[in-house]
Amino acid sequence: MLKDHRQNALPSVKCAVITVSDTRTKETDKSGKLMIELLELEGHKISQYEIISDEKTLIQDTLKGVTANNEVHAVLLNGGTGIANRDVTIEAIQPLFSKEIPGFGELFRMLSYQFDIGSASMLSRAIAGVINNRIVFSTPGSSKAVNLAMKKLILPELGHAVNELKKDLSKN
Repeated sequence: MLKDHRQNALPSVKCAVITVSDTRTKETDKSGKLMIELLELEGHKISQYEIISDEKTLIQDTLKGVTANNEVHAVLLNGGTGIANRDVTIEAIQPLFSKEIPGFGELFRMLSYQFDIGSASMLSRAIAGVINNRIVFSTPGSSKAVNLAMKKLILPELGHAVNELKKDLSKN
């Protein structure tokens, strides 16, 4: 019998949540709060929470700092993934990836098409990858999109993904 690929998943992951928005504050950030709430319900820890504006350099600098923090093993961003001129999250983070995880964006768009916004899902540029041995997920900023990504994709695989990243680090 094949063993479950998640059997060595970490039960608790230290996470950073970053909302990319020019208008949200910690009081009005429903999507960031939802990410935090869902992570904590599953037993994960929040090491950092920030709201930053849609500025490419700021997003990159923030991510470089967060992924250098030993208290963070996963980074979850929301916002700035659309096609508007101000949406620069993807342009900011994609060049930082040492590895891209294309299946996340593909599956997110499929689920979004099926269960949420139909053909408008083709406009989503949700993405995931690895920066400095940290898993990074970037979702749209709407609460419905965050809820979908968290429940269907991120939470079921978060502990497994982080374990995969960490399992051979000490061997190098």
